Amino acid sequence: MNHISRRKFLKVLGGGTVAATASLLGCKGPKDGDNGNEYNHQTEPPVGKMTYRKNPRTGDNISLLGYGMMRLPNKHEGDKEVIDQEMVNKLVGYAIEHGVNYFDTSPAYCQGHSEESTGIALHHHPRDKYFVATKLSNFDPSTWSYASSVKMYHDSMKALQVDYLDYYLLHGIGMGGLDNLNARFVDNGILDFLVKEREAGRIKNLGFSYHGDIEVFDHLLAQHDKYHWDFVQIELNYLDWDFANEINKDNTDARYLYGELNKRGIPAVVMEPLLGGRLATIPQFLATKLKKRDPEKSVASWAFRYAGTPDGVLTVLSGMTYMEHLKDNLLSYCPLVPLTEEDNSFLYEVAKEIVGVETIPCNDCKYCMPCPYGIDIPGIFVHYNKCKNEGRLPVENMAEEYSKRRREYLIGLDRAVPKMRQADHCIGCGQCEPHCPQKIRIPRELHKIDQFVEKLKQNPYVFENDEKKQQS
Repeated sequence: MNHISRRKFLKVLGGGTVAATASLLGCKGPKDGDNGNEYNHQTEPPVGKMTYRKNPRTGDNISLLGYGMMRLPNKHEGDKEVIDQEMVNKLVGYAIEHGVNYFDTSPAYCQGHSEESTGIALHHHPRDKYFVATKLSNFDPSTWSYASSVKMYHDSMKALQVDYLDYYLLHGIGMGGLDNLNARFVDNGILDFLVKEREAGRIKNLGFSYHGDIEVFDHLLAQHDKYHWDFVQIELNYLDWDFANEINKDNTDARYLYGELNKRGIPAVVMEPLLGGRLATIPQFLATKLKKRDPEKSVASWAFRYAGTPDGVLTVLSGMTYMEHLKDNLLSYCPLVPLTEEDNSFLYEVAKEIVGVETIPCNDCKYCMPCPYGIDIPGIFVHYNKCKNEGRLPVENMAEEYSKRRREYLIGLDRAVPKMRQADHCIGCGQCEPHCPQKIRIPRELHKIDQFVEKLKQNPYVFENDEKKQQS
């Protein structure tokens, strides 16, 4: 497998963020798109009502809503898209005003600019008003040496404009198995270095984020007496709680991950409460069920309340690009109204029905990126899943409806993903597949979508169900 440089990795990792976010929102902002309807009469979240969880080691009170700085707002600057720093400052200020004090970033987010943008936004506020988390994102082999990893660590503090880090993570353990873990963190001595940095007070809490191979998760927890993990970041939502393994046989149910942390008293930081947006854009008939049960709550709020209800959860991360999303999530946690057992049973039934809808289990995590041929893999999958969840794939027998949906799909795809980054440019090299935490057979799925799109382009008035024929 050919290795790419870290600079290219950082550049391309953030490249699909805008497109993927646009496709999640129906290629429009939340005020204009269909998903924005939930926010038209949005209640202003109250100040001073945030729910907090106590860090058992430090005693710090952490806001149950954490701000994930992975999907920052962008603006056009000439022919480029850059981070809209003014809007980031506004969002962060509003979040802090309403009690959010946990901000999670990485040197790999937003084309390598998330830490710098986060540091600028947070620097407007007193240091004791926030806790900042970042990661040792040494994915590329060129960063595996002790010197390179230490430099990444120091560069993070410089970009964030801090002289200590509240929460520091080994990023994405489990991807690549034990050999990868040892090469990135153990054999080079960097984990021992980080433990000493914690002893010196420059790292307040040391943990790791988990994706992939459960053997690595169990291996690190088995060494808890040695490393004394202060927290662990896991994927937890009402679909993954019992059905992660059914979605993909190589995934591990969140029930197990959370249980293993809880029995050791290790706080869980939750990522993917919405599964990369999939639980905010569930099939319409299921969204209707949620709205019928509580018309005042958004579809997304059910997932956030679910993720925040367990006592062992320290904070729930959300990447909030738009003020409407920030306000909606604040309403879920200002204060949290925990789900009842009856609520949980209701959501598990919804989860069973979601499993029955055959979508591509992509969480938009972008660990498959960069594609050496520039393909926006998550953007393509997110657009397909959104249309399928909404029942708007152009596979109906009625000519008029088929033609309308065909046009919507193709135009929406071109808006979400530039033509040069679409599935028809995949050559099947397979470099992406080993990095996918969901174990998606990425080239195969891209090839299927390419065939689907090509049929739409060639047959504007085909009335037969091409999707069923393709799956058979």
